Amino acid sequence: MDIVTGVGVLDKAVHILRAVADGPRTLHSLQTATGLPRATAHRLAVALEAHGLLRRDDEGRFDLGPELAALGRITSERYPLAELALPALAALRDDTEESVQLFVREGTHRRCVLSLQSPHALRWIVPEEREAGVASVSAPVRTVDGVVVAAVSVSGPIDRLTRSPGVRFGDRVVRTADAVAAIVAR
Repeated sequence: MDIVTGVGVLDKAVHILRAVADGPRTLHSLQTATGLPRATAHRLAVALEAHGLLRRDDEGRFDLGPELAALGRITSERYPLAELALPALAALRDDTEESVQLFVREGTHRRCVLSLQSPHALRWIVPEEREAGVASVSAPVRTVDGVVVAAVSVSGPIDRLTRSPGVRFGDRVVRTADAVAAIVAR
């Protein structure tokens, strides 16, 4: 585990939260995933549980807690990522003339928080699943410490994007993701 802030207990607690974000974990699984000593993993997980940041599921495994959802709602209200990213994604859509999306991570899944459609009659409406005949290229939006908070994507019919959409649009998608990251850093 990397010490990021110099405040070891905080770094360890965040490491535990990120491990549980991948799915509910027993104490043994949590210890294995984090590399923390069993007593440390248990002490921190129980403390996070007391604050509502973790909870126990029906099988007694540690899982994300309700306080994270409450904090997430407050964060969304105070920091509307989709609204802030809209100008950069609109420019990417206008430049590529293809559909663009902004995804955020939810555990091991992703959620589309912004989707701007292509001006073409044949376009791709984004559900959570992949579809045959659709191509896409994505780039991560990272915080200053390298944490992926979102992804910018261009998608459309494979006939227009080809089987290698990164060759055609990759640089523009990366530049847009970097522009959104700069907004996130403010």
